[in-house]
Amino acid sequence: MVGYPRSVMYAGDVTPDKAYEALATDPDAVLVDVRTHPELVYVGIPDLSGIGKRVVVVEWTTYSQREQNDTFVNQLGEAGVDPSNPVYFICRSGWRSRGAAIVATAAGYTKAYNVGTGFEGSVDEHGHRGTANGWKAAGLPWRQG
Repeated sequence: MVGYPRSVMYAGDVTPDKAYEALATDPDAVLVDVRTHPELVYVGIPDLSGIGKRVVVVEWTTYSQREQNDTFVNQLGEAGVDPSNPVYFICRSGWRSRGAAIVATAAGYTKAYNVGTGFEGSVDEHGHRGTANGWKAAGLPWRQG
């Protein structure tokens, strides 16, 4: 993966519950899922329809080449994500979304947060995701992609 400015301080990590609460109460807050299209289809995606919102999808790494998406910041803008609004980035476990929050902050997104445990969270004692922590384990709304 291409390097990114790790020294940039983004707004911080939040739990899935805190992200959902912010999305539900702040009309300007946006959730950006940075996973690949196959992940969304086969694993699922947060469902914000109950709070009248949609998830913005911008891949952090391209699926076909598994390389960092060099047009990530441009695609955020094209998707209508305003740099002055709170933006919550989510991936599978919180690693890619952390990189996305850092790059977004470096590009002028002043309230870029990372959903620290992601959509599926850490691997549990049986080697499975989705049960130990993360969006799904928190019981937050989601749907199959």
